[in-house]
Amino acid sequence: MGQRQLIGEILVQQGAVNAGQVEAALCEQQQDERRLGELLLAEGALTAVQMYTALAQQLDVAYLRELPDVVGDAALLELLPLGYARQHQVMPLARQENSLLAVLADPFDFDAVNDLRSVSGVDIEMAIAPADDIMRLVNASYEMQAGATHETAHDIDAGGDDFTHGLEPADLLDSDDEAPVIRFVNSLITRACKERASDIHIEPFENELVVRYRIDGLLYEVVRPPFSASASIISRLKIMAGLNIAEKRLPQDGRFRVRIAARDIDVRVSSLPTAFGERLVLRLLDKSSGVLSLSDIGMDERMRATVERLIASPHGVFLVTGPTGSGKTTTLYAALSHLNDREKNIITIEDPIEYQLPGVGQIQVNSKIDLTFANGLRSILRQDPDIIMVGEIRDRETAEIAIQSALTGHMVFSTLHTNDAAGALTRLVEMGIEPFLASSSIVAILAQRLVRTICPHCREEYRPAAAMLEELGGADMASALFYRGGGCDKCMNIGYCGRRGIYELLVVDDEIRTRLMANCDAAAIRAIAVQRGMVSLREYGLQLVRAGETTLEEVIRVTRQER
Repeated sequence: MGQRQLIGEILVQQGAVNAGQVEAALCEQQQDERRLGELLLAEGALTAVQMYTALAQQLDVAYLRELPDVVGDAALLELLPLGYARQHQVMPLARQENSLLAVLADPFDFDAVNDLRSVSGVDIEMAIAPADDIMRLVNASYEMQAGATHETAHDIDAGGDDFTHGLEPADLLDSDDEAPVIRFVNSLITRACKERASDIHIEPFENELVVRYRIDGLLYEVVRPPFSASASIISRLKIMAGLNIAEKRLPQDGRFRVRIAARDIDVRVSSLPTAFGERLVLRLLDKSSGVLSLSDIGMDERMRATVERLIASPHGVFLVTGPTGSGKTTTLYAALSHLNDREKNIITIEDPIEYQLPGVGQIQVNSKIDLTFANGLRSILRQDPDIIMVGEIRDRETAEIAIQSALTGHMVFSTLHTNDAAGALTRLVEMGIEPFLASSSIVAILAQRLVRTICPHCREEYRPAAAMLEELGGADMASALFYRGGGCDKCMNIGYCGRRGIYELLVVDDEIRTRLMANCDAAAIRAIAVQRGMVSLREYGLQLVRAGETTLEEVIRVTRQER
């Protein structure tokens, strides 16, 4: 066997670097333990593709530029524990007649190769790929393997009520618990994250237990575990959330955190006593997804520019309205993130705090110690804030303090539960706010909804039912092409995958102020706003229909109150 060619020589031959760069890196290597290719990559002298191409040539192995989405062979996944696969960045890909194809990020990790050879009993054919690509494959493969909720449901034994574990595993996918109830609960949460569920509903009825996931705003039944296991499943989840398992007559709230496929998931648990046992709802928040920016939440460029101008006002109230689950808090976080810099003091009071905003002071409402929105807002004003975010205006007291704060030089963000933007103005008057105070303090109101977007993998053209077209009234859709999702494995045969916002922005100008001062109702204020260029929620949604992003049925479903 000939002598192996040096990696520096290969890189020079390939034209990736020159001899001078190699020489400089070799000198640096005397004080740095990293390999030559790693040093050149860190300095930006070559790309990852160039480095792996050279390594593949040096070691005479394959460089895999594209890895599969998942490894679906359970036998291959059983060869290595998840923790080992992550630590060594190694993944078995395929078993051949007398060998096993495995991909590694570090081809010099001989321990991993030897261990894999030992557990498989065959020779290892090695391939290389970037570490990030391998980690994505590892997480996706083990997540799919762990998400087999239906397969674990029938193993649950109601007698297996052993909940003595004090600590959860670092990652649910890496759990080696054999208790059927524990494995079922872990797989329930894992599958929910995989299928993008925002909530898990566990509902006991007279003779059955039903589990449903809320995906893109709608509930779908996923499994019916044995009714005899109800008490064990609910006790397990209450233990995880720190709730009192002996208390079954009163509602309780708790939370816990888990990691699933390297994603940090915050789970809020609510229990409610019903006629046939305790009902649990788990709200899942993916901490790793972070806070969206204004450009990420689906606004068109024109509206986003207007919103950015309005929220930069030195004082005033900016309201976001819509029903529960319409993305109001996400929009407020996006606005605060846009404004967040070291020159401003931003303080929020929320119930609950959903995401951490670096550099922002966030207060959690706590009714047990009388820390309400109103009381917290009074205290915030003594902290010299520039910008205040109040999670929700629920009563007259909070509304009065928020408006007085705006009138005394603060920018205030908050939410209201109203159907449209104009309704927010009249709602404040109904709460007891004087019209002249509301009209002089409110800068703008943004109403929003979330519509499901068509799955790109099964998108097809279709013609909506005549009744749907009639419901549009005077909207011009004669020349529009309509699309829907036919249903496929990628979207659970639903036809939709993901959601995006539709918006209605009412800017409070002099004409709107005059109408509000004259005690006009919401319909009149809305009519004036539309005349002055406001795009309604339905029209914004129809723009997405024309663009082929969502269906006509979906827009009508979420804007049905507009006539």
